[in-house]
Amino acid sequence: MHTKTIKELSALLQSKAVSATELATHFLDRIEKSELNAFLHVDRALTLAQAAEADARIAAGTATPLTGVPIAHKDIFVTRNWRSTAGSKMLADYVSPFDATVVEKLNAAGMVTLGKLNCDEFAMGSANENSAFGPVKNPWDHGAVPGGSSGGSAAAVAARLAPGVTGTDTGGSIRQPAAFCGITGIKPTYGRVSRFGMIAFASSLDQGGPMAQTAEDCALLLNAMAGFDERDSTSLTPEQGGVQEDFGRDLAQPLAGLRIGVPKEYFGEGLAADVEAAVRGALAQFVKLGATLVDISLPNTALSIPAYYMIAPAEASSNLSRFDGVRFGHRADGYKDLQDMYKKTRAEGFGPEVQRRIMVGTYVLCHGYYDAYYLKAQRIRRLIAQDFEAVLNGPNAVCDVIMGPVAPTVAWDLGSKSDPVANYLADIYTLSTSLAGLPGMSIPCGFGQGDKNGKRPVGLQIIGNYFAEAKLLNVAHQFQQATEWHKQAPGGI
Repeated sequence: MHTKTIKELSALLQSKAVSATELATHFLDRIEKSELNAFLHVDRALTLAQAAEADARIAAGTATPLTGVPIAHKDIFVTRNWRSTAGSKMLADYVSPFDATVVEKLNAAGMVTLGKLNCDEFAMGSANENSAFGPVKNPWDHGAVPGGSSGGSAAAVAARLAPGVTGTDTGGSIRQPAAFCGITGIKPTYGRVSRFGMIAFASSLDQGGPMAQTAEDCALLLNAMAGFDERDSTSLTPEQGGVQEDFGRDLAQPLAGLRIGVPKEYFGEGLAADVEAAVRGALAQFVKLGATLVDISLPNTALSIPAYYMIAPAEASSNLSRFDGVRFGHRADGYKDLQDMYKKTRAEGFGPEVQRRIMVGTYVLCHGYYDAYYLKAQRIRRLIAQDFEAVLNGPNAVCDVIMGPVAPTVAWDLGSKSDPVANYLADIYTLSTSLAGLPGMSIPCGFGQGDKNGKRPVGLQIIGNYFAEAKLLNVAHQFQQATEWHKQAPGGI
């Protein structure tokens, strides 16, 4: 049962071949036996109560295609009854009085929550090693990282602990863990999915999205997740393009005539040979499906790292100032005065990476440095967006989608990258898409030689124009119809 896709589980539920309660129990039993540290909070009673409600909806004939299908949420989305920690000691025991919009929408569709998923603290990281509750293990190799920050989400799908999950992507945190764990994940256009109830890291970059085994499953989840939300000031209105739509409407369209842009900057120095071989093999498959490869240049790609690590920490410095021990969350013991309470609370509650980014962000926002660093980074951000616009948009567009690797290497060993900058450099191919606000996704396309068994997955990144999620999902689905990479699962599943 756990090996089936969301689409297949939906059919079984609608035909009453299996009940939502039976399905939820099956996954809960698997989670209980798992040693991956993917889940931070599971409550069997809460899950089974939701499953019973789903069974009642199915019996009454009021079910949606997602009713009764299990899902788990990255612990960056607040949830009633379940803890909402953001992977931080600062919020270790916090229980939200409301649901995030994404959770609310999926609950309304009748999905059954299995629990909350481990993540890098406040979504800051590329390996899921920054969680206050310990790192997540990659299901393909327990000695490897699962990617970050949505590492718990990706590991849960890869290990078949959940058929679908939510994740967030600030600089690649859906795409990179999806690549490292061999699953499918999509970051929508910025503003497509509400940020209300998403514990903020960098407000102009954070975007929620679905992760699952297949592009078809991601389309089903995105249908329920997306849409305008008046409670989120960054949510796209219908006039701006934030319309409700069927993201799976074009899945069956053939790829004949598709123009694929291949950026030379994504295939230069630093790209591992095994990753390049897998990605080149995927591109060759697309040619067989009728697509044409077009050499393109995105000249400001290298500048995405310094720009991102000015902008994101600056926004984090502002967003995380609310965690001070006064209103909710962790509060230090034994302080002398209010100032001392602030200092001790934040020193105890935040981990090293979060403290590092707050300090960097505060520095670049200081008087005298704002123009030199933050403002200049925003100008570079505009140049990066213009690089994409030049090849994807308007009458002179030379390609319909862009493809390349998600990361320069396969997943690395747990604890092997002690230098923070080494982790930052691993985001080179994903950051520019986030800075531009474009949709992007990762699909499995092979394996690299990361260990003696050669079983560390490689992901193919697909980037599209604004609001082109349906096109990306169509391209990914057609590839998955012609290949078997997305059906591969870690040993023992």
